Amino acid sequence: MNLSPCAACLFLLTAVAGSAQLTSSEHYTWKNVQIVGGGFVDGIVFHPFAAGVRYARTDIGGAYRWDQASHRWQPLLDWIGERDRNLMGVEAIAIDPSDSNRLYLACGTYTNASAPDGAILRSADRGGTFQRANVPIKFGANEDGRGNGERLAVDPQDGRILYLGTRHDGLWRSADRGVSWTRVASFPGVTEAAPAQRSGIVFVQFVPASGHTHTATQTIYVGVSLMNRPNLFVSKDSGATWQPVAGAPTQYRPTRAALSADGFLYIAFGTAPGPSHMNDGGVWKLNTRIDAWIDVTPEHPVRGSKEFGYAAVAVDPHHPQNVIASTFGRPGFDGGETIFRATDAGVTWKPIFGNVNSGVFDYSLAPYVQPTPIHWMFDIEIDPANPDHAVFTTGYGGWETFDLSATDRGQPTHWSILVPGIEETVALQLDSPTDGAHLISAIGDYGGCVHWDLDRPASEGSSAPPRFGNTTGVASAALRPNNVVRVGVSAEHKPGESISYSLDSGHTWKPTPADPAPASRAGSIAVSADGATWVWTPQREAPSVTHDQGTTWQAVQGLPTSTRVIADPQDPRAFYAASLQDHTLYCSIDDAATFTTQQFTLQNAPAASPAPRGDPRGGQDRLYAAPGRTGDLWFAAFDGLYHGAAPTNLDSNKDIAFARMPGVTEIEAFGFGKAAPGRNYPALYLAGTVQGQSGIFRSIDKARTWTRINDDQHQWGLILQIAGDPRIYGRLYVGTHGRGILYGDPAAHTTAHPGRTRR
Repeated sequence: MNLSPCAACLFLLTAVAGSAQLTSSEHYTWKNVQIVGGGFVDGIVFHPFAAGVRYARTDIGGAYRWDQASHRWQPLLDWIGERDRNLMGVEAIAIDPSDSNRLYLACGTYTNASAPDGAILRSADRGGTFQRANVPIKFGANEDGRGNGERLAVDPQDGRILYLGTRHDGLWRSADRGVSWTRVASFPGVTEAAPAQRSGIVFVQFVPASGHTHTATQTIYVGVSLMNRPNLFVSKDSGATWQPVAGAPTQYRPTRAALSADGFLYIAFGTAPGPSHMNDGGVWKLNTRIDAWIDVTPEHPVRGSKEFGYAAVAVDPHHPQNVIASTFGRPGFDGGETIFRATDAGVTWKPIFGNVNSGVFDYSLAPYVQPTPIHWMFDIEIDPANPDHAVFTTGYGGWETFDLSATDRGQPTHWSILVPGIEETVALQLDSPTDGAHLISAIGDYGGCVHWDLDRPASEGSSAPPRFGNTTGVASAALRPNNVVRVGVSAEHKPGESISYSLDSGHTWKPTPADPAPASRAGSIAVSADGATWVWTPQREAPSVTHDQGTTWQAVQGLPTSTRVIADPQDPRAFYAASLQDHTLYCSIDDAATFTTQQFTLQNAPAASPAPRGDPRGGQDRLYAAPGRTGDLWFAAFDGLYHGAAPTNLDSNKDIAFARMPGVTEIEAFGFGKAAPGRNYPALYLAGTVQGQSGIFRSIDKARTWTRINDDQHQWGLILQIAGDPRIYGRLYVGTHGRGILYGDPAAHTTAHPGRTRR
């Protein structure tokens, strides 16, 4: 039974008596909605002796271990909750060459003053479980220089000893397998004056002596992201003293290094840490026996005309003459970004891409990648167990080949997607229509996806013209769900291509004939229940409305700049918006032409919020409309959940009361799903805190009681979005800040092919 606005008001008088109860948890099964990659995989670490043991790190989405049996990457940090979300950024990975079970992660996403300190996570079972050592160090896994590395290293001759290079705090050492850490006082001060360039120490490289074990390695090199001053330091006495290495090419900064079996340290250089712009760079090698330098740059940049740098270098562990090096910022020059390969220790080089024998790429595992040029190759590695197996990482995952030596024969190499199992997208909005595709997503940095089958990478949506470089909003019409509109930022930065629409549930998309103004981009979108009216609030602009699929636009009257608008799911002419700062509710009943204002109160709101209004976690303090109802509104504030109704008389001066739902003290994300069997009101879902317990919760009785539906092993750091499926009771979609989109089903409801829709 639908509630009219008046009936909804009556409901408020009785629904909040007593306090909400947290019932026992329900077991859910969780899987990633398959996008594959979707973010910057900035480091791959192979174990030098244990075949098949390798790890990947990401800038905001945790770390992964390769699972040979399933041929997929397995996430290692899903147990991290919202309170520790800073640890989802992994600055560095280290493995113990003498013990293939030991793994170390340096975790921390930002170094700004408000960011918490980082931690070193250590594992003795390949990431199955971790122990944590808090350190007084801020890591910058999502800052400039995040593709450099590795900053963390284990002494190959004594696995108890680790060295850690930091951005702002010098060099640190542990002598007890990462349990405790002390700063290396003898290491020179390397702080750089310009904050934007402070990437600090970018790699630690041990040079083991042959035949020596159980004694600390004497020779250690440390690279620092500095220009026009010493940027490579060496210790010949196990870290007791340090000296700059004479003759280093200080005209640019080191980015990555690789040690060959015959004692040469290859270093890639660029004039910036990256992915900021490089205008010069090179590849040099150092004879570590005599500290003598040789310039082996594959192709020299030219300042002012052919500017680029070098991001990474790798050496075949068993064939020291075989070297590869990757460029950064070379697109547009001779075929674009490439990897160079040498089989004579860097005397002569061949490009692997961009020439007549260019690489052949298989996009089937991630179709959205195809229109995106290769970029951000900040790590390249050669598998110690297979010299023909090489990988490179990119801003959307990475690639691997198993015929690297084909280049030596003048034949093309063949590449496939490196990252099945790695999901690093940031969900900015989720839409689950009542018909058509099960999930349509707005994705940060990408065009979003249309998923008819949740277990297969979407072939539609992200690359459909116009192609978006960032999608910030998507909405379908409640009564005509095949009508979908999305907004974002044009991938080509073309005016007028930051909004598109589909009339077939996302199979095909069209740009609008016009937009409100040439600068219109991103923001939020609302679509009327019948699909005839769209309200677009572009970024930092006033909302505009169209009634003819974007042919003409008019300014909305009565709404401030940057106001997010939602549509009533039953009344095609009704729209709503709210401002928590001045407790104003905006209502329109004339197809969004004009909005009238009404003051509202949040009853029993806490005197002191646990976080500032507008807290970025989940982007809450938002108004929602319950599906299948008219004027039935929910206000999800960061510090509580409130239920109210749109006014029936827009000329009334009476304040509207939103009643606080008891037990909910924090919200990161909120949404609706299909009603439970025997119930006539939509299920509610939220990520946050209920009765002192943090987690993901479901209510089937209008927030009277809540059931926790995740567990401590499935938390995924920061959750931004939640949407229930209106067709399948119990299913919900969870959009995270870097771990992609998850979907969950009650364990008893899981089927062999969940989420597959016939077309």
